Amino acid sequence: MAKKVVATLKKEGGKGFAKIIKAVKSEKTGAYTFKEEIVPVDQVQATLKG
Repeated sequence: MAKKVVATLKKEGGKGFAKIIKAVKSEKTGAYTFKEEIVPVDQVQATLKG
């Protein structure tokens, strides 16, 4: 799956996007899970804050 995302981001129109991976802690178990998002470069800071 990661190869497909990376290949898509390397195409001509894909330069304006960034892949964000956040660690999210579960309130039930305390374990961490990872949430992946692909967002436009200009919205990266807003996504990380929210």
